[in-house]
Amino acid sequence: MIVTRSWLEEWIDLSGISTDELVKTLNSIGLEVDRVQSNKIPKKIIFGRVLECEKHPDADKLNVCQVDIGSSIRQIVCGASNVRKGLDVVVATIGAVMPDGLVIKPVKLRGIDSEGMICSAKEIALEDCTDGILEIDSSIGEYTLGQEVSENPVLEDDLIEIELTANRGDCLSIRGVARDLSAAFDRPLKEKTFTENEDRRIGIGRILSLTYEKNLNVNLRYKAIELQNLSLPFIVKLRLAQIEDKRESDIESIMLYATQSSGVVLRAYNYGFFCGENETMAKVELHEDDKGYACIMSTEKASTIGIIQEDASRVTYNEGTVLIEASYIPPDIISKQMSVNKIDSGPMYYRTSRGSEPELNHGLRFCLNLIELNSTSSIFGGNIDLSDVYNDKIVTVNKQEIDEIIGAKINKVKINKILKNLGFETSKSQADTFVISVPRFRHDIVNKQDIIEEIVRMVGIDNIPSKPFVFTEENRLEDDYFEYKKKRIYRHKAANSGFFETVHFIFDERKTLEKHGFECTNKELELLNPIVSTLDTLRPTLLTGLLKAASKNVKNGYSSIRLFEVGSVFNPLREEFLKMSILFSGNREKELLSNSGKPAKVDFAFFVQKVSDIIGNIELKQAETKHSLSHTYQAAEIIMNGDVVGEIFRVHPDVEKEYDLDATFVCEIDFPKLAFGLKTAKKVSKYQASFRDLSIIMPKSMSYDKLKTVIEENSTREIINFYPVDKYSDESLGDNMSLSLRFMLQSDEKTLEEDDINSSIQSILTALKNNLGVGLR
Repeated sequence: MIVTRSWLEEWIDLSGISTDELVKTLNSIGLEVDRVQSNKIPKKIIFGRVLECEKHPDADKLNVCQVDIGSSIRQIVCGASNVRKGLDVVVATIGAVMPDGLVIKPVKLRGIDSEGMICSAKEIALEDCTDGILEIDSSIGEYTLGQEVSENPVLEDDLIEIELTANRGDCLSIRGVARDLSAAFDRPLKEKTFTENEDRRIGIGRILSLTYEKNLNVNLRYKAIELQNLSLPFIVKLRLAQIEDKRESDIESIMLYATQSSGVVLRAYNYGFFCGENETMAKVELHEDDKGYACIMSTEKASTIGIIQEDASRVTYNEGTVLIEASYIPPDIISKQMSVNKIDSGPMYYRTSRGSEPELNHGLRFCLNLIELNSTSSIFGGNIDLSDVYNDKIVTVNKQEIDEIIGAKINKVKINKILKNLGFETSKSQADTFVISVPRFRHDIVNKQDIIEEIVRMVGIDNIPSKPFVFTEENRLEDDYFEYKKKRIYRHKAANSGFFETVHFIFDERKTLEKHGFECTNKELELLNPIVSTLDTLRPTLLTGLLKAASKNVKNGYSSIRLFEVGSVFNPLREEFLKMSILFSGNREKELLSNSGKPAKVDFAFFVQKVSDIIGNIELKQAETKHSLSHTYQAAEIIMNGDVVGEIFRVHPDVEKEYDLDATFVCEIDFPKLAFGLKTAKKVSKYQASFRDLSIIMPKSMSYDKLKTVIEENSTREIINFYPVDKYSDESLGDNMSLSLRFMLQSDEKTLEEDDINSSIQSILTALKNNLGVGLR
């Protein structure tokens, strides 16, 4: 983005601010300056006026001019094709040293005295904006004949090139950059006021109609002019050359200049393009093409809004009716369309894809005022509009949040001024809470952090005390993340214990499931399997899938099979639940030298220990399953912290035979009931622990659960833990058996003495005798 100091001063007062300070401020507010170029015009180069212009008697391409330079009239021989009587020009007088080092002296050209040189733009180191000599007019401001050109701020100007980030489309205009400087310097923008006299004007509705299919998220405003005698002012030519852009016709050059100044995207259309044969009413149609773009149409396409104008609809004449269009389309919409269906784009696409100015009337009036000042054109009354529905974006942030994020206390009044100067509306704010309405041209502002960044830009990072920033952010980790993490942890535990993960379809065979006593999804709620018709119901268990996988492994020659799966199952109402199932079949380990090639088979106790290694400490309670996969006498509920979390059993011999499996053990666990969360540390006694074994004679018919309940209810605080270590029975014991229990005893206060240990153990023996009638062997 290229701006000049004098151009900026049309929108904001920069008096008292040097160009160096201006550049430093632009850098500090995030508008990084890439290049600064100062146009320094040498002394003795002044304004003059051509009073007489006659052909040179001895040279066809030379003219002898009488030039008024204020203090005198000088004769100057000039070879420019555009020199003529009455033209205001730039004159290098005798003694002037030109930028290329040429010293101006009195000379004779083909026998005619010449006292100076009428200058072109290049000769005084300006951008090449005209063919021939400079044609000065009032657009550069007031000047007098004989005045030094270096005193004119438009000609001796500073050019500044700014490197903008993609999100700052609001600064792709002189007005946009001035708006940021307004906030930085706390100086108001110069508001442009335009007066319109609509009384005697022909209404635009008599010559133009606009029709559209539907809301295409575009804003359009049309004006019409009767173009006559348009003369492009010198300042427009110069500044378009400075920004390194130009257009083929004067009217299109005016459109470009007004767009660069105001930020509003403007186009000029050939009026006759929209008129049918023998018709005087122009019909403009807004359509969506087959690629989703909003297009301006007549019998042919005139333009794709925000992207390109077709050559056939351009203005190629100097007199006649011209349609002026101001448009706005949200940058996210047009950028998304181009990424999906790319088409050829014109020079304005860069601006519209990054965000143009949505205040269409301001840009349109600026353009029309420029045309009125430089032509005898007449403007049709009124305008034709199409507007989309836009709801203001509201961001709320309080003073404390601003201060905490910035790391410094910013005065509330200063914050209000900054936001107001940047175009934000804060009238609904209350107390220390700012309720901010984001202007539409700032599409990059979406949250409170963006608002605070704007404040930091304008306060200046160098003006904030040097101390560590503390940025706080709301915890964005949601339940999905923690569910994923929990599954990941238990899957890794199973893998580390030597089990391999399997993954199956959530569909299974209803016939097989019902044969084994599982309740399947109600038929009216079934989903059609689009892949395999035999898998005709949502699975109520993971176990059948594991058994099938184990069977395939056996057929592939594996003798020790360890599998697990974490996946979804469904009840008859098609409600989804998460389960974890584990299977161990065949040998405990591979055939090794250490086991003489004859590894032991997996048994119930071994499998329980493996499950415990994965899910943590568990207890078992004898139970019967509701299905027929389990062994009649080797099945139990899995209990953790007093809750039943699943079932564990040996697979029924008939099922093992059906799947060609050796001794096979499985468990299925309600995954949500497994522990997950922060682990808390508990105090551990520093004193030595003691162990005692008791062999209890008890009936074979008595469950361990009864024994355990009595011991838990009558344990002293010194008994930390107890567990069975051995079971013995023989003919001498008859219907009884001997169960050996190991007790761990420890105190937080001292090393336990023998009396302390005996007292705790005796309390257990007494309770067992009184409640269950059992005692020591």
